[in-house]
Amino acid sequence: MTKEQIYDMLREVLHPGKGDRNIVELGMVNAVTVTGNKVTVEIDFGEHRDPLAEYITGSVRAAIYRHTAAGVEIEVKAASKPKEEPKKKSVKDLTMDELNNVRHIIGIASGKGGVGKSTVAVNLAVALSRLGCKVGLADADVYGPSVPIMTGTEGEVPEAEEDLIFPIEKYGVKWMSIGYFASPGQALIWRGPMACNALKQMILQVRWGVLDFLLIDMPPGTGDIHISLVNDIPMEGAVMVTTPQDVALADVEKGVDMFRNEKIKRKIFGLVENMAWFTPAELPENKYYIFGKDGGKKMAEHFGIDLLGQIPIVQGIRESGDAGEPAALGSGPDALAFLDLARKLIDSAQ
Repeated sequence: MTKEQIYDMLREVLHPGKGDRNIVELGMVNAVTVTGNKVTVEIDFGEHRDPLAEYITGSVRAAIYRHTAAGVEIEVKAASKPKEEPKKKSVKDLTMDELNNVRHIIGIASGKGGVGKSTVAVNLAVALSRLGCKVGLADADVYGPSVPIMTGTEGEVPEAEEDLIFPIEKYGVKWMSIGYFASPGQALIWRGPMACNALKQMILQVRWGVLDFLLIDMPPGTGDIHISLVNDIPMEGAVMVTTPQDVALADVEKGVDMFRNEKIKRKIFGLVENMAWFTPAELPENKYYIFGKDGGKKMAEHFGIDLLGQIPIVQGIRESGDAGEPAALGSGPDALAFLDLARKLIDSAQ
């Protein structure tokens, strides 16, 4: 590898907050060093800490990783640190100011993928807004962000001002996702710590304003990102999402155990049973329990938590999600189920 080849790789890294110009063109690459199998890149983030610094750092690693052989060690260093400005609030102070304006920070979690957790999170946010609440949603799935697609906000880039990012607003909800800063189809090849840091920026360095609810669409499972979230963000508790099958019980148990762990101790507001039954559009009164009946209800009783809602399988949920228009905006059985879920969450959070 040569320095010139590394610079060519770095020209693939675009800065979404600066007109999608690449970091080489912007003069952000201070130095590139190639020593044997180690590549060191020094990035200048300017006098004020760039709110997208973690995203840029991860993208630099990914760009080099894609074009080099296995075993290459990649180090990305910041060339400058923010100047101390005693009269100006620090990022931590700004962050606390923002989160102090949020009444409830609630994670939407699941023990495994494929249960429709993001669909529930997005539609719950819209339903809460329809009921008069001020709502924000942070997409915490850094590897598979889906909020931009489900809300029809693909291609939009949040504005940034000094240390804070401004969320995208649509359907009465403030949305934030790593997907707004990644190119379509771009895979984010990040290790756990890098993903955690980028995620915290997507939540902590956002100008949320005054909110009744900030929902965090958490990645499936239990791991580094989940532990980092509950340790570094004043999350009040979580809503668990599952499907009715008996085999889902073990996955729900993992999630419940994590939030009830002595070192975490977060409230579980309740369980949402997604795909509870199938209702054909032409027969809205019919219910077909293709995954079993009342599985979520039995799980909630087993763990001693509330059953907040049962969401049916309706073709419109999938179609509306793909079209960027959440089902909760409508008046069908799916929309009514999400509105009922929102009401119960409001009551539980009182």
